[in-house]
Amino acid sequence: MAFEELAEAAERWCARTPFQLIAAEETERRMDFYAEPGVSFYVLCPEAACGDNFHVWSESEDCLPFLQLAQDYISSCGKKTLHEILEKVFKSFRPLLGLPDVDDDAFEEYNADVEEEEPEADHQQMGVSQQ
Repeated sequence: MAFEELAEAAERWCARTPFQLIAAEETERRMDFYAEPGVSFYVLCPEAACGDNFHVWSESEDCLPFLQLAQDYISSCGKKTLHEILEKVFKSFRPLLGLPDVDDDAFEEYNADVEEEEPEADHQQMGVSQQ
């Protein structure tokens, strides 16, 4: 995909997230993103014909550990789209942005249902994996 198309896709993604595309450098094929309170990262986009993967990184030591999920996702099998990668980055940064983790919400709702059961029911469920 041409870099201009990737930048347009990034702008559309930013419109529904707290992030802003603050720089898009075609020669380096790099896009820089920023959101308050100081959450920043960049994406290096592969050349269309070279077959490389996208690369995400942050120059902020506070942000870098949160990118592990997205980096693992990129290195897993199969081609990824820019949108898929940006969604993983957004999910990774939710705690830094003060947003609830999507998975934690589902877990809390599930636990709320379990807590209403009788104590005997809890003992019957021991050993059952909760996923």
